[in-house]
Amino acid sequence: MSNNNSTNTTSIVSKVWSFCNPLRDVGVGYGDYLEQLTYLLFLKMADEYGKPPHNRELNIPKAYNWESLTELKGAALEIHYVTLLRELSTQKGILGQIFTKSQNKIQDPAMLAKIIDMIDSEQWLVMGADVKGDIYEKLLEQNAQDVKSGAGQYFTPRPLIRAMVECIQPQPMKTIADPACGTGGFFLAAYDYLVANNKLDKDQNKFIKLQTFYGNEIVAGTRRLALMNLFLHNIGDIDSDNFISPADALIAASPITYDYVLANPPFGKKSSQTFTNDEGEQERDDLTYNRQDFWATTSNKQLNFVQHIRSMLKTTGLAAVVVPDNVLFEGGAGETVRKKLLETTDLHTILRLPTGIFYAQGVKANVIFFDNKPANKDPWTKEIWVYDYRTNIHHTLKKNPLKLDDLKDFIVCYNPANRHKRNETWSEVVERSRNTNPEGRWRKFTYDDIIARDKTSLDITWLKDKSLADLDNLPDPEDLAADIIENLEAGLESFREIMVKLNAPLL
Repeated sequence: MSNNNSTNTTSIVSKVWSFCNPLRDVGVGYGDYLEQLTYLLFLKMADEYGKPPHNRELNIPKAYNWESLTELKGAALEIHYVTLLRELSTQKGILGQIFTKSQNKIQDPAMLAKIIDMIDSEQWLVMGADVKGDIYEKLLEQNAQDVKSGAGQYFTPRPLIRAMVECIQPQPMKTIADPACGTGGFFLAAYDYLVANNKLDKDQNKFIKLQTFYGNEIVAGTRRLALMNLFLHNIGDIDSDNFISPADALIAASPITYDYVLANPPFGKKSSQTFTNDEGEQERDDLTYNRQDFWATTSNKQLNFVQHIRSMLKTTGLAAVVVPDNVLFEGGAGETVRKKLLETTDLHTILRLPTGIFYAQGVKANVIFFDNKPANKDPWTKEIWVYDYRTNIHHTLKKNPLKLDDLKDFIVCYNPANRHKRNETWSEVVERSRNTNPEGRWRKFTYDDIIARDKTSLDITWLKDKSLADLDNLPDPEDLAADIIENLEAGLESFREIMVKLNAPLL
């Protein structure tokens, strides 16, 4: 993006976000505001598409189009807006999906009129997909930073997503899926990579726009943001089929298989459902998925997503998936899943992530990279390369956020051009001779090494934690405080699981 576009983007983001504080004063949160912006931006761009030079026929009832909003003020505007949201939610295609379960959260007609005027003052289609898409992405990121909204759980750090995409290197005319797509971050990074690294012809551009991306998102509000985010980046069309399903991806096997799966399934160990018992009381029960294609039946949704993602891949398909630590070491179903994954796929790389990079607190995560393979009598995994970007690494969301440059060394070690030609950066001889902590973050383990470990654990560390060995070289107080918070959050999550098992009410 040029400096001029960047300045323009920042200016518009600032302008759009300037309404947040007065809205919060009257009880409208960041998420609610962003949701209303989604409705209004969509209608404004549909209005622009219907005029020269586009002159497209759009299936938006005239009584509920953009101009119907700009002509009203006061109580009449509020009443009409409520009716408009209700009526458009009944429409087919992306239009109906954008407005599914929509409600007016801006009760002040004067403030609503100001937001409409602000959006009406810009010509959104002439900006280009990169500019208007970046504007919306920045709004999503600001919304994710609002701890109270809980939106952070749907927002994977963009530098991490870009690093995963650079390692996978998706190619044109191939399909990309995400069974828990949140606001669509993986799709956008893959789209940017495809456009930047290929001279695309007409057919390839059409395929990217309409046939490349497929996702699931069960939360209606988040799915709405994803559809809008993709639409602003020129993925999909107002009258095209909806490519993000509202269905729970884990319920059944995918009807089609894909070339790539890029995903960060929702954090949290258990899947659960709420039901009413015979006494009329609300209870929660662990939710299991009885899938014949799964290796293990479990209520651990992370393990279920790993199994599901493997089943979504073509026999030549590639996957990069963010998983919490428990997927790497948990016994029982966890051990079964890991062994089967090593046997049926080439699980070749693990990136160990530091704490402090996610908006959800207490997250210890990793990225696993595996290539699907056809049936074979011998295990496909021959060796696993582990990059430890956790030990002695400290990130915070505000003062030291994760940047793509932080993961450049990992990408170089991964060697996307030919991942079969790699070199370790860790040496046992060097570590012994220095008796210190060398920056040997990249190490190889054979299949036999892994199988010999207790429970086939992939929770592998070898570097020494400097903060434990050197009391004179403690991390900054802010880093220590963040670590304490994360450990407390992890402990609280464990206690919540115990409470659920005991059928005790959650506070």
